[in-house]
Amino acid sequence: MNLFSKIIRYGSIVLAMCGVIAIVTVSRTQAERQLPPPSDPPVMPPQKPYLESVAASGILEALSENVSIGVPLPGLVTEMFVKVNDPVKKDQPLMKLDDRDLRADWLSTQSELEISRAQITVSEAQLSKLESQLGRLTSVSDSRAISRDDLENRKQDVAVAQAQLLAAKAQLKATENSLQRINLLIERLTVLAPRDGTIIQVNIRAGEYASTSPKEPAIILGETSKLQVRADIDEQNASRIREGQKAYGYLKGDPTVTFPLNFIRVEPYVIPKVSLTGASTERVDTRVLQVIYSLDRPVDPPLYVGQQVDVFIDAPDRAKKP
Repeated sequence: MNLFSKIIRYGSIVLAMCGVIAIVTVSRTQAERQLPPPSDPPVMPPQKPYLESVAASGILEALSENVSIGVPLPGLVTEMFVKVNDPVKKDQPLMKLDDRDLRADWLSTQSELEISRAQITVSEAQLSKLESQLGRLTSVSDSRAISRDDLENRKQDVAVAQAQLLAAKAQLKATENSLQRINLLIERLTVLAPRDGTIIQVNIRAGEYASTSPKEPAIILGETSKLQVRADIDEQNASRIREGQKAYGYLKGDPTVTFPLNFIRVEPYVIPKVSLTGASTERVDTRVLQVIYSLDRPVDPPLYVGQQVDVFIDAPDRAKKP
């Protein structure tokens, strides 16, 4: 009986161990079936062109930076004179805002201008009449025929008429200035191009309301025939950056597209980083030093303003001891 009990007890232990081993084996087999075999990444990362370099994320901009066109006053857009990809020259009209309220003021001021001109004519006629009367009195040879008070009153009347004429002319000048001011305000509602370039983006249409502080600029203007790269250097690597350092750019997503970069300048102000990729691995709680490089735009493949690039800067690590 004791032997039988021992067989049952030890047999149960062995069976339990076999069950655990079987469960582990089945779990591993299922995991291997579910996981795909390791393979190369869909896009190979770019290779460093320099032995010691600083890597940065960059974005393509129009040369001399993009210009965000705004409006001088909030208002309704009545006309759009340009569209995307249109080349423009400096002072070329881009869009026009509703100016009907100013034109109504212009009509009212124009009427005041005509009234001021008529008032000058009346004042001149009045002055001429009083000067004629004064001339007749002063031409009398016998001083006893005219009292001194009458003569002084006539002279004062002439002086008052002269002052009224000057006031009428001043009023005319003020009205003309008001009319010129309204003309300038009307002209201001036609937004002009600040410099030569190409229309990169249009975010407003005729009939929409333009704000002075929109979420997106009404129009973005840039010189797209030449491009530049704005590279964000982590502040921990900022001490390795010097003016004139060589750099190469690689188009993000296609590292076979590479181009040399020409140094332009270093922005001398470290700023909080703006997320470019939106990836969860990208640090956004850091500050960056921005370095600007120019490049010759290749014909094939085409590059577009706003594309991201990987930048490698030839920057030896001076902290390393020889």
